[in-house]
Amino acid sequence: MDISVVVPLFNEEESLPELFCWIDKVMNANNFSYEVIFVNDGSTDRSWNVIEELQQKSPNVKGIKFRRNYGKSPALYCGFKRAEGDVVITMDADLQDSPDEIPELYRMITEDGYDLVSGYKQKRYDPLSKTIPTKLFNATARKVSGIKNLHDFNCGLKAYRKEVIKNIEVYGEMHRYIPYLAKNAGFSKIGEKVVHHQARKYGKTKFGLNRFVNGYLDLISLWFLSKFGMKPMHIFGLTGSIMFILGFIAVLVVGFSKLYQMWNGLPYRLVTENPWFYIALTTMILGSQFFLAGFLGELISRNSTERNNYQIEKEI
Repeated sequence: MDISVVVPLFNEEESLPELFCWIDKVMNANNFSYEVIFVNDGSTDRSWNVIEELQQKSPNVKGIKFRRNYGKSPALYCGFKRAEGDVVITMDADLQDSPDEIPELYRMITEDGYDLVSGYKQKRYDPLSKTIPTKLFNATARKVSGIKNLHDFNCGLKAYRKEVIKNIEVYGEMHRYIPYLAKNAGFSKIGEKVVHHQARKYGKTKFGLNRFVNGYLDLISLWFLSKFGMKPMHIFGLTGSIMFILGFIAVLVVGFSKLYQMWNGLPYRLVTENPWFYIALTTMILGSQFFLAGFLGELISRNSTERNNYQIEKEI
């Protein structure tokens, strides 16, 4: 099969027939063999009934129905697990992503050799309250991930080689960082294509401003796991050791300062009356806790079933 189109959705009953008709038209015009996997993320409207009706009309339609709303990442994970096409395309169900982009995305994967191609909605039909935070978010993501050529990490329209989606795990709300996940899995040829962005035709957006806050927290988590997930002692142990040494030096300074004053008959006060003594002691305690956290992290990591799960591309 040439292409699998994975479409996560939540309450998009109005747009589904038009979206599938558009996808089908593009696929037939280019003689692609394909499947469309609709992942119904706990919709409360007639979305699932519409998917069933489409499936009865076309064998190319497949569906997955969640009992409740889990989010876009779980929907993509299940869609990726079921996808069988050599190239996998993801797009949103709200008709803001154009299926006319599919042939060029497919070509970039199969002919240009990209592992992943991300859409870039250069001209957006969104309010400033959405576009300005998006630009800041993408700038931060580029800096942290090191993927300098991507301008729109969160664009729903993306294309992947089949090997990519079978070797990454999309969980939580990590759908925003699939290019970063792919890079960490060893798929480094990541490209970008300017795509057409259309104004929403039906319903309203399902995402609020809280996604930007969650997005930054997820980015920090992903960066930390990619850097220190397999070696927690390198960060916690180092930080703890530095804090303990600084605290210990501070205690020595406080102690020797008192001894010097006593030796020279100068006025002095008890060590326990010096606030720096308590600051130094707290630093030593925190340093010890950080070190122990790193040690426990190493013990947990060594017992993880994923510890030696390396991405092997070929064997002969």
